[in-house]
Amino acid sequence: MPGDATSDPYDTYDRLIALLDTSGVDHRLIDHAPEGSTEAVCALRGHPASEAAKCIVLRVKVDRRTTRHVLAVVPGDRRVDLDAVRALYAARYAGFSDAETAERLARAIPGTVLPFSFDPALEVVADPEVVKQPRLYFNAARLDRSLCMSGADYERLAAPRVEPVAAAG
Repeated sequence: MPGDATSDPYDTYDRLIALLDTSGVDHRLIDHAPEGSTEAVCALRGHPASEAAKCIVLRVKVDRRTTRHVLAVVPGDRRVDLDAVRALYAARYAGFSDAETAERLARAIPGTVLPFSFDPALEVVADPEVVKQPRLYFNAARLDRSLCMSGADYERLAAPRVEPVAAAG
């Protein structure tokens, strides 16, 4: 059921694990108490927030007729710079997506959004500080399980557009 810490109402967790298994990327799964807040889950996992991937689904209105959806991935101690995203897409507007659209495109409940996209309508943009991390932590499409991998492996596997989209937290 959606919201249950151990269930995935989508197949996102299974898709992530299959992707990792077939890629041969070195990673570690971490079980912990259910938590979706970046600061709280970093404390449970025992690392600074700067090593976490904070994932936010955005709505970017390029013009009156064109809306794009972007998954912005920034360090956990930073926030998404909406002006930078707007400029990146030469858009009229960039803001947070509504919860229903974000959940549908990210195929994950709030607090469990991965820094990967399994939907072609959701483009991933990662801040350069994310891919530079020797250890990058994020919830693994579940509130009670996280994943740790290198930022370089994340970049190779997720193939995000790497652009400066983070601002001070």
